[in-house]
Amino acid sequence: MSDSLRDQLLGLGFKPPAASERKSPRPPARKPERPAPARTGQGARAPASAAPHPPGKARPQRHGKPGARAEIDLAKAYAIRAQKEKDERIAAERLKQEQARQRREARARLAALLEGQARNDPAADIARHFDYGGKIKRVYVTQAQLQALNAGELGVVQLDGRYLLVDAAMLAQAEAVFAPAVALKVDPAAPAPEDPYADPRYQVPDDLVW
Repeated sequence: MSDSLRDQLLGLGFKPPAASERKSPRPPARKPERPAPARTGQGARAPASAAPHPPGKARPQRHGKPGARAEIDLAKAYAIRAQKEKDERIAAERLKQEQARQRREARARLAALLEGQARNDPAADIARHFDYGGKIKRVYVTQAQLQALNAGELGVVQLDGRYLLVDAAMLAQAEAVFAPAVALKVDPAAPAPEDPYADPRYQVPDDLVW
């Protein structure tokens, strides 16, 4: 501003501005604003770990502890084994019962077959020994029955603890009905068993008194 203009303004009653008013004040420094946190749902703050999963990648699966899985597998294996053993025991028991039933029925048929067919002689006094069931058994016969028995014309059938003499035809029928009941069946064509006492070392002297 020139002096003339200044003088004119002073003459009109204007006062010169103060030195402090001549300088424009600086605006106060503003603090940087922090970005508002992202909110999910109804105004809830999203957790830091809830970052969006990138598309195209499978989310990792969480598995249990290996030790716990091994214990479960072992328990299942024991349960399967126990069930299998139980089924085997049941099957074995059923088979045993079925075999017992078949034996009872076979013995009943055998008893009906042998009704009135036994040739045992109450006066027989010759003991004919034989091996049956791993034990030595005997049946009393006459001399004629002994010869017929050794020739295979007669046989012995066990029924209810008794040993019955029957002819060869009846013996064959009894064997067809229940083979375990045949106690003595002589095959005349079979070679004679070797006598273990045929060796001279085991011969009994003639003058030995029993």
